[in-house]
Amino acid sequence: MSKNKKQAIACIISAAFFFALMNLFVKLSGDLPVWQKSMFRNLVAMFIALFVVIKERTSIKLEKKNFLPMAVRCLAGTVGVICNFYAIGKLNIADASMLNKLSPFFAVIFSVFIMREKPKKVEWAAIIIAFIGALFVIKPTFNMDSFPAIMGVISGMGAGLAYACVRKLGTNGVAGPVIVFFFSMFSCLSVLPCVIFTYKPMSALQLAFLVMAGLSAAGGQFSITAAYSKAPAKEISVFDYTQVLFAAMLSFVFLGDLPDWLSFLGYAIIIGVAVFKWKYESLKQ
Repeated sequence: MSKNKKQAIACIISAAFFFALMNLFVKLSGDLPVWQKSMFRNLVAMFIALFVVIKERTSIKLEKKNFLPMAVRCLAGTVGVICNFYAIGKLNIADASMLNKLSPFFAVIFSVFIMREKPKKVEWAAIIIAFIGALFVIKPTFNMDSFPAIMGVISGMGAGLAYACVRKLGTNGVAGPVIVFFFSMFSCLSVLPCVIFTYKPMSALQLAFLVMAGLSAAGGQFSITAAYSKAPAKEISVFDYTQVLFAAMLSFVFLGDLPDWLSFLGYAIIIGVAVFKWKYESLKQ
């Protein structure tokens, strides 16, 4: 397995941990408007990315060929976040999580058209089996109103399209911090009017949780950007399902949620597929 591919897998697993941590802090922040949570999710990341860009003296000027993929990355990512938060607010959290976890499928599908990276049967099989493992953990009720469910699917689609565009930008030489900065800035500015009109006062604890959610989101964004810049979605998307494992561990430690036997079966499936995929990629070299 190449060094880049190993780094990409490590990065996507790191992103899975950070995003699971972000979801925990968002949950702990309580009943706040979706726009407000989304704003904090990306505001911290924007300043961190800007600091890195200035420190490393990286140019934020984009070549013309990168205008479209950057615009799509920003729009798709923002829509994905907002729709995910909306679905979580309207649906059972398990159902919303299941729909959002369609993102690896969409990342591979969009990469076929954007990057011409066609997955093999074994790669499709690994993603499908990992998704089945996630279902054992999430245990969706499938009792969903149509509109919130559609928003959940769009959240997964938006994330998948965003990751495919990140891959395109990365191969075009756009630095990771620049991608994170543009996305975070666009996301903050796009929800600002809604935040102003729906703003809800926060306690010091809620503010602290949202700042921590923002820091976690920044870690996730930098990691996921690095991952898809280094390797094709078809080769690393399956490792995105480790977020389900991290979410379960964090829920147990901080919320006291004890997993049942179905969850442990799901963990075994996801870990098994991840190990198989790692071995498969190693043997391909």
